[in-house]
Amino acid sequence: MENLKFKTNIKCSGCITKATPTLDEKLGKGNWEVDLFTLKKTLTVTSSNMDETEIIAAVNDAGFTAEKTV
Repeated sequence: MENLKFKTNIKCSGCITKATPTLDEKLGKGNWEVDLFTLKKTLTVTSSNMDETEIIAAVNDAGFTAEKTV
């Protein structure tokens, strides 16, 4: 399993509520989390079979943006 990190504009609990159905479906329930308590708002995805373009597309489908962090 690999942890992939992305900068995102998911910034509050309301955003999490909006994004959860799509991200649970596309990334898997329990395989993602957003750290709302830092300025960078980092999305961490645990996956062994998804690449960063698939994850970014899933976030876009949920109505938000994501970009891979270094």
